[in-house]
Amino acid sequence: MKQITADIKSPADFTERFINQTNHPVFLTGKAGTGKTTLLKKIIESTHKNTVVVAPTGIAALNAGGVTIHSFFQMPFSAFIPEMGQPPFVGQRTQFNTKTTLQQHFNMNKKKRSIFLKLELLIIDEVSMLRSDLLDAMDFMLRKVRRNDTPYGGVQVLFIGDLMQLPPIVRREEKAELDKYYRGSFFFHAQVVQEYPPLYIELEKIYRQSDPEFIEVLNNLRNNHISPENVDLLNQYVKPNFDATEHEGFITLTTHNAKADEINDKALRALPGKTTNYDAVITKKFPEYIYPIPKTMELKVGAQVMFIKNDLSHEKRYYNGKIGRVTALYPDEIKVLFPEENLSISVEQYEWENVKFSLDEKSGEIKEEVIGTFVHFPLKLAWAITVHKSQGLTFEKAVLDLSNVFAPGQAYVGLSRLVSLKGLVMTSPIRLNGLRNDQHVVNYAKNKADRELLSRKLELGTVVYLQNRLTKTFNWDAMVSRWLSLEASHKTAGPRSEMAKNKVWFEEQINSLMSTLEPSKKFRSQLIRICQPNNMDIDLLYERYEAAYNYFIKILEPIFRGTIKKLLLLGKKSNVKQYSEDLGELDDLLTETILELKKSRKLIQNLYNGKELSKENIWDDQIRNFKIAKVQVVKEEIRRENPALGELDDFYEEKKAATKKKEKSSKPKVTTFDKTFDLFQKGRTIQEIADERVLTERTVYGHIARLVKDEKLEIDAVLDQEKIEIMKDKLGKELEMTLSEAKELVGESISWEELKIYHAGCLR
Repeated sequence: MKQITADIKSPADFTERFINQTNHPVFLTGKAGTGKTTLLKKIIESTHKNTVVVAPTGIAALNAGGVTIHSFFQMPFSAFIPEMGQPPFVGQRTQFNTKTTLQQHFNMNKKKRSIFLKLELLIIDEVSMLRSDLLDAMDFMLRKVRRNDTPYGGVQVLFIGDLMQLPPIVRREEKAELDKYYRGSFFFHAQVVQEYPPLYIELEKIYRQSDPEFIEVLNNLRNNHISPENVDLLNQYVKPNFDATEHEGFITLTTHNAKADEINDKALRALPGKTTNYDAVITKKFPEYIYPIPKTMELKVGAQVMFIKNDLSHEKRYYNGKIGRVTALYPDEIKVLFPEENLSISVEQYEWENVKFSLDEKSGEIKEEVIGTFVHFPLKLAWAITVHKSQGLTFEKAVLDLSNVFAPGQAYVGLSRLVSLKGLVMTSPIRLNGLRNDQHVVNYAKNKADRELLSRKLELGTVVYLQNRLTKTFNWDAMVSRWLSLEASHKTAGPRSEMAKNKVWFEEQINSLMSTLEPSKKFRSQLIRICQPNNMDIDLLYERYEAAYNYFIKILEPIFRGTIKKLLLLGKKSNVKQYSEDLGELDDLLTETILELKKSRKLIQNLYNGKELSKENIWDDQIRNFKIAKVQVVKEEIRRENPALGELDDFYEEKKAATKKKEKSSKPKVTTFDKTFDLFQKGRTIQEIADERVLTERTVYGHIARLVKDEKLEIDAVLDQEKIEIMKDKLGKELEMTLSEAKELVGESISWEELKIYHAGCLR
């Protein structure tokens, strides 16, 4: 086969082929600067599969162009025990769900369920943060909703991320229970991954660094092989008294938010002149917890800033992480100078989109629907940034403050942001004992697939994918069964009813459909014989598919057109609403069957001609507009046959309007937490909210803690920064103790309510 055996030049090419030609799960990883994000965006834009993109956090989902895992799967924020029965009781502060209790959250409406049923590819970005138990919960839900007990309910999964970066967070109370089921907290510890391991594909070409010596240090640091010589090399760049704010283009990478904010704020205040504020323009639904930057941006002329997006124009004047200096501030314009290039540019605003996934009922295609936007200048102050927030950025010059590294991988992430050692300054010497990465991750990296394995798996996977897809395409037994279920109603209908009048017509449709069942069964058997690993003849497959397609489409299309005609004519009659809806359901199932035949035909044609299996080559206008075009053809036919009939009431347009009306009228229930959130956003104090809502202050504090835990509010929007620092200093970031123990440590300077809110932030 031309497409399978064609030369593949890189791991990126292999990844695209696996996504478009197989159903095998894939883990795509790579060192910092190898182009994971670029490849992700290319796959999303080009794959012919119905795709949904999710990520563990709101910001990660926004950057990937997707939604959060919890919102898409409608799952609670709790640990998951992968077995049936009631969850263990650990305490009021820690909740677990099992397969039994998780099913209680499966209250999807028909539209959401249809997206799950049509889903072919699930992309999970920033997978380093994905916990093993959460992945098993996702797997369980996919199997249940899709009624398919294979891994991920038969959906292909693409995991993307660098496991050397931000790890999953598991609280101490959860860990003791989860350790009974999992060897670790990373996604690859999930039971479903043990059942069906993804192919480990690593992008190897580094675009960010070119210095072999620096690349060697980063590789050794990544693999826990850092040598004394490597440490000596890095420590040559130690300058304890170096002040980044006094040197053009340097940014300080620190491990804590408070330190970065302090540096930026101090440097901004030190500049002469007045501050200019710029506010984001927010439309529709764009919740605060996914704001890519603060809503209000404070700037002064002379401020050091960095870009947080790539330049989308053909000029490519800046990239994500490029640093410059503000030279002029106008109401609708900001000018930034890149001193080393002596280049000044006018910065344009950027639009971030909050999306949800919806299903196009006419074509069956899953599409992104924009539900809100955030428009702002893609800039932020750049004297300092946390290592965590620097992920994905590229810096020419950076000062690394790694004296308080608190997670494996932080040292690697910080150093790997730099283009070369020339731009490195360190505030203190690096110690060997603070540089080790998680051994689970290092061991898992040994699963990396070599070229021979990838080639073999791709050959096999393509044939298996074709066999499964095509046998499914030619299996419409369930569709015919649904038609048969309405046949009895036609036979028993009252003589004056519309059903009775259409009895003969309906029986003719049933007979035509029934005549396809045995031939389609025989063709499925033929497909299995043709699609055999190491022995598949693409010429024979192409020939037999064309013959089968032409045979079945000649039977199915007249039924399809006849059903459309009946539905359009029923629009001129009264008291036929239920009958129209029943016929409409049959029409949808028949449409889906015919579209699958057409899409699979395009797939075979592209494989036969050696063309790429892409969205552009599969989802053409003829497939997307097939239903719309047929409805128009049938309308014209009816008008020619019945010139006096007048304007036709379009069943399809009425159905669409009714769906929109239903969506509009079914407003989501406003919870008590939402009401508190709304008042807090309006600037009310805790006491004012309590008075207005006739609640105790303690109850309102409870609401605030819940909002912080659910990432709708940031801790620093609720608590005084000084108190946050006190708690960080005395309790640490994880708060691995009881609240009573924590209260003893912080004393009377921190109230119980403030402590609970801080604790809620640690649970996120």
